[in-house]
Amino acid sequence: MPTIPFFDAIIIGAGAAGLFCAGQAGQRGLKVLLIDHAEQVAEKIRISGGGRCNFTNQDIDPRAPHKHFVGQNPQFCRSALSRYTPQDFIALVRKHGIAFHEKHKGQLFADRSAEDIIAMLLAECTAGGVTRWQPCGVRKIAFSPSSASASGGDSYQIDTDRGPVQARSLVIATGGLSIPKIGATDFGYRIAQQFAVPLVERRPGLVPLTFDGDAWAPYAQLAGLALPVEISTGAKKERMSFHEDLLFTHRGLSGPAVLQISSYWQGGAPLAINLAPAVELGEALARAKARSKKLVANELAMLVPSRLADAWVGQSPANPDWQRPINEASDKALARLAEGLARWELTPTGTEGYKKAEVTLGGVDTRALSQQTMECKAQPGLYFIGEVVDITGWLGGYNFQWAWASAHACAQALPAQ
Repeated sequence: MPTIPFFDAIIIGAGAAGLFCAGQAGQRGLKVLLIDHAEQVAEKIRISGGGRCNFTNQDIDPRAPHKHFVGQNPQFCRSALSRYTPQDFIALVRKHGIAFHEKHKGQLFADRSAEDIIAMLLAECTAGGVTRWQPCGVRKIAFSPSSASASGGDSYQIDTDRGPVQARSLVIATGGLSIPKIGATDFGYRIAQQFAVPLVERRPGLVPLTFDGDAWAPYAQLAGLALPVEISTGAKKERMSFHEDLLFTHRGLSGPAVLQISSYWQGGAPLAINLAPAVELGEALARAKARSKKLVANELAMLVPSRLADAWVGQSPANPDWQRPINEASDKALARLAEGLARWELTPTGTEGYKKAEVTLGGVDTRALSQQTMECKAQPGLYFIGEVVDITGWLGGYNFQWAWASAHACAQALPAQ
């Protein structure tokens, strides 16, 4: 009977967290097997940042993770983030000679291509002697406590498309449900359920928001229009606001502002949007009335994009003053116009779902994991890292940094034989 190969650690999922964990653990001298069901590694890295991979954010403050991370307990990620910082990953990028730049608010991108980051992670795996199997499906996972294990310790037996393997430690780095067309599945959550690891309800995050067709009809003509806004949602104490660009679509709203707020938006709650945050519209329109005889829409187009001005002025027959020369419009009508643009309140009917979501909110409950090691408290040798865990970062490199940091914490904790 052939001997079943034994590894110190088997990592399932060759995305950002899985690749990085494998390389780090291998370079500690561990015998590591990395398995993925897809033909290509790291598809999410490949398509991220417009193909240039926003690989971290240098403005992360690990002492205050609640500022940039969402979950039932954002403080959980403090330990990992403080022990593997953006500067640590930047040093690795520099070591591999990858040129990069800051684009916006601390967001770092590869100059040439996301492929450079993938090549770096694969080189780190090679340096650690990591065995990679892909494409390779996992059919079944079983756990043998030390009392029943032939290896003399706790072990996991894994039935794969390439035959059975076993290991002392099993790391789940399979990501979430977002973007199924590149291979996202619920595998990680099913493994959590198999071993009675609690889950937090999942939903799409960093996702465009949609609106009822009839209610959205006046704005559908603005599809493709982008502009800087202030967007907010939530009750007073929990209220979140972002100053980012908004993009109108045929079905609703997208762009960085909406992706950011979507992680905080709760179904049925309204959004408040200031479509001209850099201008005091009421005062500007009052000044225009005193000096101009142009149509209201023409004066408004000096303050906001002309397409938005035309659509806004034309949408309300109840405000005939908006159709007149501005010097003939009443002060009240101009005040209503300014108020509507500065405090546009609307309630999304839903999201574009996992097909357009960049991340998955929720996942493995952090209360079930050690924040130092990412190991399950009640299931020895089982680890969860990256997006599969109930930690979600803001748009802008935060989720990749969580992948690197959680993977590093796990890799340093994995025991050797």
